[in-house]
Amino acid sequence: MAAWTSEEEQRRKRRKRILTGLLVGGAAVGVPALLNAVVTRRARKIEPVAWGRRHRYAWDLGDVLFQRLGQGDPLVLLHSFGPGHDSHQWREAAERLAGGFQVFAPDLPGWGSSDRPAIDYDAELYIDFLIDFTNDVVRRRGVLVAAGITAAYAVQLAVDRPELVRALVLVCPLGIDAAADEPDFKDAIIHRLLRLPVFGTSALNVYSSRRGIEHHLREELFADPGLATAERIDHHWRGAHESGSRAALAAYLSGYLNHPAGAALARLRVPTLLVWGSAAVHPALESADLWLRACPDAELEVLDGAGVQPHVERTAGFAEAVARFHRDLPPA
Repeated sequence: MAAWTSEEEQRRKRRKRILTGLLVGGAAVGVPALLNAVVTRRARKIEPVAWGRRHRYAWDLGDVLFQRLGQGDPLVLLHSFGPGHDSHQWREAAERLAGGFQVFAPDLPGWGSSDRPAIDYDAELYIDFLIDFTNDVVRRRGVLVAAGITAAYAVQLAVDRPELVRALVLVCPLGIDAAADEPDFKDAIIHRLLRLPVFGTSALNVYSSRRGIEHHLREELFADPGLATAERIDHHWRGAHESGSRAALAAYLSGYLNHPAGAALARLRVPTLLVWGSAAVHPALESADLWLRACPDAELEVLDGAGVQPHVERTAGFAEAVARFHRDLPPA
């Protein structure tokens, strides 16, 4: 019941912030439209981040940028979703892991520096992308490392296409007690409103304002508020306001990227490591019990003093946990 209450509270807060933005958009037409244009002009295109080796994968629905670095067994890093999220959250962890792995870190379609096609984003789209990316780019049976709701996609891929996945590392995963429900009627209304040119853009500009992103980093991602640096806030802000970014973010905020992992976990047969930050808020560490109950053979690694991105806050401990888990895997 506590987990359910936490999830409902998170949805209530998110809807409140979105509705605030919709009210701003509904106050007038000309003024919000002008402000939205100003925000778009100020949000210069994200400069390519200088790490790893930058590549583009020509996927059917648009080019996907990914970083590749290191040599060894393949390790695919899947970033979480949220305002301005992209593969940059993996940078320090990827650079450490590159000493023993060949690391792939894509900006998922609709996020970061990848193309942002004007399509309907949902979980199936990302699962289809993972199938194609692992087949066409990775080309070997590798370890998927996924954060947040992308963990549910990784579980589904491991069940549906076990020949592509050797093992899973799930970082503060969503898909059992949180982000497992289909969008309800209120979510559908919010999703439709968020796609409106003026009202929706205004709402997302309010939600992903610099103050909103600072709140997101301090209160939702990190245990250490000092990680909400001006540089990190600026990176998230620019990513959230790039041209075409609204569709994927709107789908995420209204629950259209949710994916239930429970049924797939019951059929999961690949080795699995759960990694949690001891100070994670959403999902809290208590949610790990539900994942261990659904996947009793999984291991759990808890990194002290970290929030929902322990790979950012406790990079060395995270990399060591992944390397240790990999050493104990059955031969490929």
